[in-house]
Amino acid sequence: MVHMAGISSNISGKAHMSRWNGLGVKAFGVAVFFALAGCQTSQTTDVINIDRAQGSKENISSLTAVIAANPKDPSGYNVRGSAYGRAGDFNRALADFSTALQINPNFYQAYANRALVYRNMGKPVEAARDYTAALKINPNYDVAYIGRGNIYRQAGRVDEAFQDFSKAISLDTTDGRAYHNRGLIYQLRGQHDKAIDDFSKAISLSPGAPEPYNGRGVSYLALNDDENAFADFNHAIEMNPKLAESWANQALVYERRGDKVKAAKSYSHAVGLDPNYQPARDGLARTRGTS
Repeated sequence: MVHMAGISSNISGKAHMSRWNGLGVKAFGVAVFFALAGCQTSQTTDVINIDRAQGSKENISSLTAVIAANPKDPSGYNVRGSAYGRAGDFNRALADFSTALQINPNFYQAYANRALVYRNMGKPVEAARDYTAALKINPNYDVAYIGRGNIYRQAGRVDEAFQDFSKAISLDTTDGRAYHNRGLIYQLRGQHDKAIDDFSKAISLSPGAPEPYNGRGVSYLALNDDENAFADFNHAIEMNPKLAESWANQALVYERRGDKVKAAKSYSHAVGLDPNYQPARDGLARTRGTS
C-alpha cells in the first residue's frame, strides 16, 4: 500500500496526505503583535511532500496491475491516486480518486484525498466541498474536519475553523494538527494559556514535529516567559534546522535580551533559509541598525 505524505495516514485503501501548518512571529522591540498572517509560516497550507519515486514506472505498473486484477475495487484507484499525488501528478491523482468515487460514492477517504490534491492545486473551494462531502458520509472522520478547518483558517473564517478543529478533538483524534491549529486560533485570540495547552498536546501526539514547539514558544513569549520560549525555539531548531521561523523566533529572544549580535546572526540565518520570510527580514534590519 502507498502512504500519502504527512503525519497521519490511513491504510487499507484509505491513504491521506497531510502536512503541518507552521507558525511565525513578527515582533517590534519587546512587544509581540499577533495577526492572522503572523501566525502562519511560509507553508500555509497542507502540502504534499513530493516523492517522485512514487510515480516511477515500476511503482505505477504494480499498482495498475492490482487494479487490472480487480477493476471494480475502488481502493485500488485510491491507492494509485495516492501514489500519483505524492509524485506531484495531480491530474492523474484526481482522475483516480474520481474513478474510485464513481465505483463507490460513499468512499469518504477518497473524497478527503481528492480534497488535499485540490488544495495543492490552489483550489480551496473544491477542496472544502470534498471535505464536506466526506463528512456527510462519515460525520466522525477527524481527517476531514482538520483539512476543512485549515481551509477555513486560511480564508480568515476563524470561528468555523475553530469549530472543525474542536470537533476533531472531541472525536479523540490522535492527529496532533488538530490541537496545533486550534492553538493558533487561541493564540490569535490572545488566549495564550489555552494555546500552550493545545500546543503541548500536539507535541505529545507528534513529538517529532517542530511546529508546535514554535507555536508554544510564541505564546510563552506573549506571557513574558522567555526562558521556556527560548527552550522551545531551540528544540524546534534541533528537530529541523531548515525552518526559517524557528531561527527568527530564536533571534527574537536574543533581541529581547538586548543581544543584537546573536539576534542578527539568527535572523540572517533565517533569511538565508527563506529570503521572503518577512519577520526575519524585519528583525535583521532592526538588529543591524538599518531601515
